[in-house]
Parts: sequence; C-alpha cells; structure tokens
Amino acid sequence: MKLGIFGGSFNPPHIGHLIVLESVRDQLQFDRVILIPSAEPPNKPAPMLAASAHRLEMTRLAVKENPEYEVSDIEIRRRGISYTVDTVKELSVLFAGHSLSLIIGADNLLEFETWKSPTEILSKVDLVVMSRPGFNLQGNKSELARMARCVNVPQIGISGTDIRRRVKLGRSIRFLVPAAVEEYISQKRLYRD
Repeated sequence: MKLGIFGGSFNPPHIGHLIVLESVRDQLQFDRVILIPSAEPPNKPAPMLAASAHRLEMTRLAVKENPEYEVSDIEIRRRGISYTVDTVKELSVLFAGHSLSLIIGADNLLEFETWKSPTEILSKVDLVVMSRPGFNLQGNKSELARMARCVNVPQIGISGTDIRRRVKLGRSIRFLVPAAVEEYISQKRLYRD
C-alpha cells in the first residue's frame, strides 16, 4: 500500500488543506493519506491553539466522508512536542512493508534540515514537497530538494490564522472549512477569545 503522511496543527483543518492533499493523492496515486494533528508543534508558537482533542475531532470531521483519508492520533497520544522523526519511526513499524511518503510544503523544505533528525526521517520515508506561492522549487539545487518529489498543487489562499481571526470577529467562515468543522467550531465556541 502507498501511504501519504501529512501532519500539522490543523487549527482548524480547512478546505485549502483538503484541496492540496487531494491534488497530491491523485497525482501520486496514494492509496491513503493519513492526517496527523500535532500535540505541540515544535516550530510554531500558537497563542490560539485549540485543545488537541478539538483539533483531532475537527480533522476527523473534515475527512469523514472520504475513504482515502484517515486521521491518526499518534502524536496526541504521545503528548509533548510533536517531532516528525518520532512519528515516522512509529509509523514505519506500524506500516512495515508499505511505502510511506511524508508530505510537506515548499516552505517546510527550506527549514527541513533544522528539524530534529532529518537524516533519520529520510531513511524511513520518501519526501513529497508541495508547491507554495513565493517558493521556487525548480531553482532549489540543494541535495534535499533533488531527493524530494516536487508536486505542483493548486495555490489556495486560505489560512488557519485568517479563519481564527474571522471567528473571533464574528464573521463567516462558510466555504473556508467543511460544514461539519464550521458547526463544530460554533458549537464548541472555539477561537472566540
């Protein structure tokens, strides 16, 4: 089985995530894409980070109708800072014999070598890099960029920061997040303060 792995804070998961992931899944013919909400992102201070249980549930709601997607609570169960190397080690045992690819954005490629144990990560997974506005993947001649599989994806101008700001201001987030996620944010009164 060919599996894609995509981690993040998912604070909240939004349509932009789903559009680019579907583009990657379709182009690279992944059998399944596993979304992994982080317990504590190591590189992002998140003043408005919703509780991990909420982010996990919203991510599940975002993909619940799509059998090619699943959500893992692997990092939330582990707690503490969510280092990718720990996650891929665990997944490589759990999915031994399957092809694993870590999906990241082009912005993450620039800082990948500063991640904890990047060489070990690459010994366990293939690296798939999604295009992002303002980042030239073709011009990047680093060894890491040459090892990565670069994929052009639609450029979607949706961000979790903007969604949280809109909620705080009482503005609409319809069509920015799946309807079930919008309802959950409203019911749980997330991102209000």
